[in-house]
Amino acid sequence: MNITTFSDYALRVLIYLASTDEPKSTAGQIAEAYDISFHHVAKAAQWLTRSGYIKSERGRTGGLSLNWLPKDINVGAVLKATEASAGTPLVDCMKQDGGTCCISPSCGLRFALAEAEQAFYGAMEKFTLADIAPEGSEIGVLLLGQTQSYHI
Repeated sequence: MNITTFSDYALRVLIYLASTDEPKSTAGQIAEAYDISFHHVAKAAQWLTRSGYIKSERGRTGGLSLNWLPKDINVGAVLKATEASAGTPLVDCMKQDGGTCCISPSCGLRFALAEAEQAFYGAMEKFTLADIAPEGSEIGVLLLGQTQSYHI
């Protein structure tokens, strides 16, 4: 199973914010640290802000920061929501409109895949941001050359 780039970037934003010593970070800093598109990071950060996972403050002293403690951010819930917002089903027959596959009415694949998808989300719901970006891990060093601390 693949997750969308949008979900990947949303998780990267959360991991970065949990891993920095700075109380606020910018989308530009996050994009630069991962060497990924600023626009994609900004879009993911905007969604995370609207969803309440992070805070965004404008202005010279503004930036992005976690809205909750990492232990209170469920990775599975984030993934489920970002994947739903992307609207990309695993296969054609799982589309809202039923897709265009000619064997959909009698094929059991979509049911098997739906079960597998739920198992994936169920497994991911066992993890929090604190589990995937633990305090004191090397993530902060790898991204920024610093040790990790949480700021809320």
